Amino acid sequence: MFSSALKSFSSNISANYTISSTPTSICGAWKVYDGKKKSTGRAVSIFVFERKSLDPQAGGFGPRSSSSSMKKIHEEVIARVKKESNLLARLRHPSILELAEPIEDTRSGGLMFAAEPVTASLAGLLQEKDDQEKAGGVAGRPSRFVVEDDNGQLKRRELEIDELEIQKGLLQVAQGLEFLHESAGLVHGNLTPDSIYINAKSDWKIAGLAFAGPPDTSDSPSNIPPISLSEVLYHDPRLPRSLQLNMDYTSPDFVVDSNVSSAADMFSLGLVILALYNSPHTSPLKTNANISTYKKLFSSSSSAPSPANNFLSSRPLPKDLLNSVLPRLITRRPGQRMNARDFQQSQFFDNILVSSIRFMDSLPAKTPNEKSQFMRGLPKILNQFPRAVLEKKVLPALLEETKDREILFLVLQNVFRIVKSLPSGRRVFTEKVIPKLRETFTASKGPSNERDAAKEAGLVVILDNIELIGESCSGREFKEDILPIVHLGLESHTHSVVDKSLGCLPTIMATLDFSTIKNEVFPIVSAVFSKTSSLGIKIRGLQAFVVLCGGSSNTSEELSDGLDGAVQPTKSAKTSNNAVLDKYTVQEKIVPLLKAMKTKEPAVMMAALAVFKQIGRIADTDFLATECLPILWGFSLGPLLNLHQFQEYMALIKSLSTKIENEQIRKLRELSASSKGASSNDLMNMGSTDAFFGTNGGDVGENDFERLVLGRGAINNNSDMLGDSLRPQPQRSQSSRAATPVFSWSTPSTALAQNNANGTSTVNSFGQSQDLKTQPANSGPSLSSFAALKPTAPPTASLGNATTNGFGAMNAIQPSKIQSSPWSMNTNTLQTQSFNTPLSAQTQSSFSIPAPPSSTSPFSQFSIAPPPGQTQSPMQSQYGRGMGASNVQMNGSSNSTQSVQQKKGLDAYESLL
Repeated sequence: MFSSALKSFSSNISANYTISSTPTSICGAWKVYDGKKKSTGRAVSIFVFERKSLDPQAGGFGPRSSSSSMKKIHEEVIARVKKESNLLARLRHPSILELAEPIEDTRSGGLMFAAEPVTASLAGLLQEKDDQEKAGGVAGRPSRFVVEDDNGQLKRRELEIDELEIQKGLLQVAQGLEFLHESAGLVHGNLTPDSIYINAKSDWKIAGLAFAGPPDTSDSPSNIPPISLSEVLYHDPRLPRSLQLNMDYTSPDFVVDSNVSSAADMFSLGLVILALYNSPHTSPLKTNANISTYKKLFSSSSSAPSPANNFLSSRPLPKDLLNSVLPRLITRRPGQRMNARDFQQSQFFDNILVSSIRFMDSLPAKTPNEKSQFMRGLPKILNQFPRAVLEKKVLPALLEETKDREILFLVLQNVFRIVKSLPSGRRVFTEKVIPKLRETFTASKGPSNERDAAKEAGLVVILDNIELIGESCSGREFKEDILPIVHLGLESHTHSVVDKSLGCLPTIMATLDFSTIKNEVFPIVSAVFSKTSSLGIKIRGLQAFVVLCGGSSNTSEELSDGLDGAVQPTKSAKTSNNAVLDKYTVQEKIVPLLKAMKTKEPAVMMAALAVFKQIGRIADTDFLATECLPILWGFSLGPLLNLHQFQEYMALIKSLSTKIENEQIRKLRELSASSKGASSNDLMNMGSTDAFFGTNGGDVGENDFERLVLGRGAINNNSDMLGDSLRPQPQRSQSSRAATPVFSWSTPSTALAQNNANGTSTVNSFGQSQDLKTQPANSGPSLSSFAALKPTAPPTASLGNATTNGFGAMNAIQPSKIQSSPWSMNTNTLQTQSFNTPLSAQTQSSFSIPAPPSSTSPFSQFSIAPPPGQTQSPMQSQYGRGMGASNVQMNGSSNSTQSVQQKKGLDAYESLL
C-alpha cells in the first residue's frame, strides 16, 4: 500500500527515516505516518501529500475540460501546500507545529515533510467523539487510535478531551495566534479544527498555514503574498474540500466585508470553541461552501450565532464562555472583538489548574526560588488534574527539570506521585521516567570521592520509592537501569544513603534473579558490612544478610528459628521468593563475616542472632556443630548482653543442638539397620555347631517334642546331641525369666540358666533314645509349665542292645529298674557342669565327659558312671550337658508319685557328683 507508493518517492526523508506502513491519521490533505530517524532514533511524524488526490472526482469535470486550466489549478494547489510547510520552517514557537525536515518534492509529484510527533488533529478527535456518542458512548470518553509501535505490534493510543484539556488547548492556540499576529505579522486565514494538531505531549499546535498572509493594514514589507479573497473564497468543485478555504469557520470580515485582519482569526477561534461543545462537534454555520448561503445566514439575527440563541449550540455552554468570552469573539463588528492577548486573560482561564499549566510552560524562565515553591505546592493539586494531562503535560514538564540539581529531589517526588496515580504507570515509567533517571544518575559519573549533596538527595527519593519502581519495570530493566543507581547508594559516603540502599534488598530480591543477587548484589553488601565503622550500618548489613538468607526484613517481628517443629503463620509479602543465597555462599561467605566481627554491642549481637537463625535452616548439621555453635557460644558470653538476650542465644543454641542430635541419631540408625542383617547372620553361623560339625541342626518342632515326652515314635539316631547343644539360643524375655519353675525336690536357683543347647538326648520308658530341643520362648508353651520329672519302672534291657553314634556316644540302655536316689541338683549345676566330671575339673572341654577317677567303665567317655553301690543304669549313660531339669517332662504316673521318685533319684545323682 504505502510501501508501493513510497518506492516512487525519492527523498532524503525516506532514506534517513523509518516510516510505518499505515497512516496513523488523515489531517486534511495530509496522511500522517509515524517515523523514526535511523541515526538517532528520534520519533517524528511524516506528512505525505499524494498528487493523485488532485485527480478530478466523478462528475467534477465535463468531458472536454481544458488540460491547461487543470494544470494551472494543480500548480496553484501545490504552491499553496508548499507555502504551508515553508511557513512552518520559518515560524518557531511552542504553539506552532515544529518542523523536523523541510518539504521535499518527489519524482511522482508527491510532497513530504517531517514534523514533531503528533497523535491526531483536533478535527479527527472531534470526529472520533461523534462516532462514540452515536454508538452510545458518553461525552469525554477516551478516544483510541490504533497505531503501530516500534516492534511492529498494534497498540491503542488514548486521547481524552475534557474541560481542562479544552482550556489548556485553547490557551495554547491563543498563544500561537498572539505570536502570529504580533510577532510574525500574519493572519492565519483558515483557523479550523483541521489546522490544529495535538502532539504526543497533548499540546495543541497550530498548522494549516496555506492561506496565511499579512493583514491589509500592515505597513511592514513581507515576502509573503497577501491573501486574495476573490480566489480563496471561490470553491472549485474539481478540488478536494480539504485543499480549499473552509467557509463554515470563516469570519464575515472575509465574506461580507472583504477585509483581512487579525480579528478574523479571533472570530474563527470563537466558532472552533462552539464546535468543541456542540453536538455533533461541528461549526454552527452550515454554508455548504457557498458565499450566498453564508451571507444569507448573517442577514438574520436568528440564523447568525449570538448570545440570544446560545450561539446556535445544541449543548449548554460554560458560564464564563457564555457571558464574557464568546460575546467578544463572535460579533459582527471586528473592533468589538478581543485580541489573542485579552483572550488569555479572560475569566475562562482563571482557575488553579490552568494557571499551574501556564506556570509550567514558562518554568525554565523562572528563578530557583520560584521553582522550589512551585514544586512544593504542586502535590496539593496533582489529584485534580485529569490523567491525560498528568501523563502528557505535567509529567514531561517535570522531567525536563531534572537537569536542575537544586530542585531534583522535589521534582522526583512529584514524578513518583504521578506514576503512582496513573493506571498506565508501568508503561509511563518505562518509557519516560527511566531514561531520565539513567541520564541524571548513571550517564556521567564523577570521581568516587566527590560528594554531590543535591544528587544524593534525589537518590534518597528513588530509594524511598524502590517498591514502586520494582512494580513498574521488568527484571531486565531493573537490572540494567535501576540496580546501578542502587549501587551508587551503597557506595555513598553518607550513612543515611547507605542505610536506605540496604533497606531496598527485599524489593531487589523479589525482582532480580539468583545469579544477579549472588554475583552483583551480595559482594557489594558484604563489602559495605566489612568496611563500615557505623553501628547503624553494621546492624542494617546484618538485617540485609537475614533477607539474603531468605528471612524477613521486618525487624519488629519475632523471627522464628524454625527448629522447634512448630508451624508459625507468616505474612505474605512480595519479598518472598526463591532467589536466596545458596548453602555454599552462606557457609563460606556469610559465616566468616560474622565470625570476624569484633564489636560486642547488644544491638549488633541480636542482629547477628537473627542471621544465625536463618543459617540454622540452611547449613548442614556438621557445619552447625563445628562452626556455628562455637561462634554462638562466644557471642552468648558477651559481657554487654542482659539476661533476656542471653536466654535468646541459649534458646537458639539448644535448638541447634537438638537438631544436630536428632540428625546424628537418624544417621546412626540408618547405618545400623543397613548392616545388622549381614553381621547377625555371620555371627550365628560362626557360633553354630551345625557349621562346625556339618549337620543340619534343625530345631525340634512341637510334634517331635510331644513324641519325646509321650514316648511315641522312634528316636532319630542320626541327630547329634552335642552339636545342637552349642547352637546359640534366643534370649528369653524378662517375663519368661521371671517364670522359672521351682520344683519341690530342687534347690531354688538365683538366676535363670541360659539355654545354650538346642537339644538333649534322653531315654523314654521304652528304652528308645530321642533328641529333645528347646523351643524358643515365643514358639509355644513355656517348658517351665511341665510337671516335675518322675522316674518310672521301664522294662529291663540288655546291655548288648546299646550302640554308639558316630562320635562315640552310646545310645541309652534302659535299666531294668530305676531305684530312688538321694541325688539333689539345681538347674544351674545341670547346665554348667558335666554329669561325669568332678568339681575340681570344670575346665575340661564340653565335648567329652571323662570317667570318674579310679573307676573303670565299660562305656565310652560320654557315659556317666553309676552311683556308688549300684549298678550303672543304661539310662544314665547319655545325659547331655544341655539338658536341664526344668526343660524335660517324662511320661509316667500321677504328678505326686513322680515328684517323690524323681527327688530320690536326683539326690542320689548329686551324691555321685
